[in-house]
Amino acid sequence: MLPTIELGPITLQTFGLAMAAAFLAAAALGARRFAELGRSPDLAWELGVAALVGGVVGARAYFLIEHWDEVRGDLVGEVFAGTGLVWYGGLLGGALAVAAWAAHRRALGSWLLGAVTAPLALGYAIGRIGCQLSGDGDYGIRSDLPWAMAYPHGTVPTTERVHPTPIYETLTMGLVAAGLWVFRDRVAPTKLFAWYLVLAGSERFLVEFVRRNSPVVAGLTAAQLIALALSLVGAAILLASRARSRVPSQPLPSGR
Repeated sequence: MLPTIELGPITLQTFGLAMAAAFLAAAALGARRFAELGRSPDLAWELGVAALVGGVVGARAYFLIEHWDEVRGDLVGEVFAGTGLVWYGGLLGGALAVAAWAAHRRALGSWLLGAVTAPLALGYAIGRIGCQLSGDGDYGIRSDLPWAMAYPHGTVPTTERVHPTPIYETLTMGLVAAGLWVFRDRVAPTKLFAWYLVLAGSERFLVEFVRRNSPVVAGLTAAQLIALALSLVGAAILLASRARSRVPSQPLPSGR
């Protein structure tokens, strides 16, 4: 792991570098898809900036709410602290910011849902590389598997061998991104987005079983509950779409 990179008097945080790389890669892939759809690639970069700003604000807000008892004594200081970002808060904040900017640019529509699926998955996969390099505590529980590893020099260090869950997530969501990209022209935009919800939700739901988060309800963590909700929403969209496709069209009455 490599939490920081020293360049003379400059210290770079690898988590921040990975986050920047994630947004750049997602925006670049989005720009290519926008061009394929006859939309302006510049709009993809604008939405990428909106996602970055909204995502950071949402991720930080989620962390503050989740750790309210710990941060309320110094709320102003905690708001501007350099650590503490939660992905689901970032997803919500980023989605709201993107939707608002797309509406402002009069580009809001179902086509946009399909266009952002592969970029979303790719950005997540790259972002988790930052968690692995920084050893920020997103690793898993103790493990004796051959690939288990310790994070003695991480920002949240541990000398115990644990599941390297950031690697699990990078590999899984990288494959999801590739699959969504391959099927981008074969599946309707809304269905493609629904598949993203199902796959991304399922991935997070399963990996939580070997992560360090504490359960909150019925043995499930807060992240698992949100992941389950996302998967169910995606499945409901797919089922509704399938049901609509099976409804036979009614013949028009003949004129007299």
